[in-house]
Amino acid sequence: AASGFGCYYLGKPNPFMIQSALDRLEVGREKACMVGDRMNTDIQAGVEATVDTVLVLSGISTMNTVLQYSFRPSTILHTVGDIASLCTDKVDSVELPH
Repeated sequence: AASGFGCYYLGKPNPFMIQSALDRLEVGREKACMVGDRMNTDIQAGVEATVDTVLVLSGISTMNTVLQYSFRPSTILHTVGDIASLCTDKVDSVELPH
């Protein structure tokens, strides 16, 4: 950079983005979750921001993808459509193989 300073990246997976949203909405971490379909951006951002995370397998990441990371989402769902049912505890989440 011409300024002589390095850049500071604010997009996912930087947890500052999530913290800024929580501050703006006046919501505590315990009442928030990050939902996404990518382990390396969505879920990593949530984990680093210390909020619950929900991975949906209807997008980019698969169960094999999950196993490649040292961190895990709080919940794994088959599709985005399962998110609404999560609020009523009537959805079957996906179990990770041991």
